[in-house]
Amino acid sequence: MKFLVIIQARCGSTRLPSKVLKNVEGKTALEQMLGRVSKSSKIDEVMVATTINPEDLPIVNLVSSLGYRVFIGSSSDVLDRYYQAAKLIKPEYVIRLTADCPLFDWRLLDEAIDELEDDSDDLCSYTETFPDGEDLEIIKFTVLEEMWKYAHLASEREHVTLYVKNHPEIYKLQNYECKLGNLKNERWTLDEPEDLELIRAVYRHFAPRTDFSMEEIYEFLQSHPEIRGINQKYIRNEGLLKSLAEDRIVE
Repeated sequence: MKFLVIIQARCGSTRLPSKVLKNVEGKTALEQMLGRVSKSSKIDEVMVATTINPEDLPIVNLVSSLGYRVFIGSSSDVLDRYYQAAKLIKPEYVIRLTADCPLFDWRLLDEAIDELEDDSDDLCSYTETFPDGEDLEIIKFTVLEEMWKYAHLASEREHVTLYVKNHPEIYKLQNYECKLGNLKNERWTLDEPEDLELIRAVYRHFAPRTDFSMEEIYEFLQSHPEIRGINQKYIRNEGLLKSLAEDRIVE
């Protein structure tokens, strides 16, 4: 197998509990995302990696009922969860997505795979030019395995590929740029109640279609500033900043 997508998902969000199971136009946010990601013509399989916590059993049941493979692993060591899930299949590349992105455009995934250079260890938008919620990362399985062995900071265990970013002298990092320009201030992710309101508005606008593109979302929100502004008060990468502030060495 060459390209395995692993979507990390859990119900334990403090800001919006069970966010990935929230209703979005008749389906859960996770189900909507799985449907969109699965439209990719370049990937070999989509897997969901959740945790051993009892509160995440609904995710296991949902994903299984939809016919996708689901892996259950550590709740705190997300890097271990990713590695153990990927190790079952040992693909050439692991594609990391998060379940709080029900507006994710699979076309970006296909485009990124086409742009992936043979010697790249990790591809992602290092310059963060994509809207928050259109993030993706493609990393070699062999590099994921190295990170699992050598990452000893708590932040590197929680934020799966941070070890690679902390060691650019070792790894070949490839930047993936948004073709629409710098849209880093656009917030299309699902972390807060206002995020859910915006995402539901987008799905309502395009219903019954679910194959709308990033460009279409952007045009819709630009023409409806009252919707676009719903969640603008929240900052990007809040979880990462918190992890870095509380960082420590772990065994």
